[in-house]
Amino acid sequence: MESDPSDDTGPVHVPLGYVVAHEKWRGSQLAQEMQGKIKLLFEDGLNLADFYLSSRSCIIYITEAELVAGNSYRKRLVRVRNCGHLQGIVVVEKTQINEQYFPAIQKFVVLDLGMVLLPVGNQMEAACLIVQFVEEQSQVTRKNPFLRKTTRVGLSETSLVRTVQQIPGVGKVKALLLLQKFPSIQQLSNASVQELEQVVGPAVAQQIYTFFTQSR
Repeated sequence: MESDPSDDTGPVHVPLGYVVAHEKWRGSQLAQEMQGKIKLLFEDGLNLADFYLSSRSCIIYITEAELVAGNSYRKRLVRVRNCGHLQGIVVVEKTQINEQYFPAIQKFVVLDLGMVLLPVGNQMEAACLIVQFVEEQSQVTRKNPFLRKTTRVGLSETSLVRTVQQIPGVGKVKALLLLQKFPSIQQLSNASVQELEQVVGPAVAQQIYTFFTQSR
């Protein structure tokens, strides 16, 4: 058997200011919400990610239906995680219908894979999030076109702050303080209550510790 020519394990070229989207999103509410705010290029055969923000940053979008249907999304997430040139951000539709399934994907993405997970209520919220990412990326690159690697790091840091803010009792200020002390989700999840108390106080420290230990 020949290898599938549409297997997009290699870098995808993304022009500055554009987002390369999988063809399946053409005509969707998500794409319509982004139209006029950023430039979309649709391509068929993007097997790994749904949206490419750059040749190194991508978004894997898990819909409400996919989350309810089972764990079929896991294989794709692992492939992105194992792809050395790609930094994947996982955006998940979290609704009343699929809320019971959310802790499982949160554990798998954040703790098992060490990836960034951002919940959204609907495709409109997701569109705002993607537009914001592209604008942040464009602003840094316009200031200095040689800082594309810095842009990628900034994108990761912004996403990481949002991920930490999903922990009960943690707002943006506390998230930033925690990430100064524990630069990764893995380090944060392995921190003791005593270590956390030094940063956020006893009450929030206990909430954070409980959040991670219950997810295991």
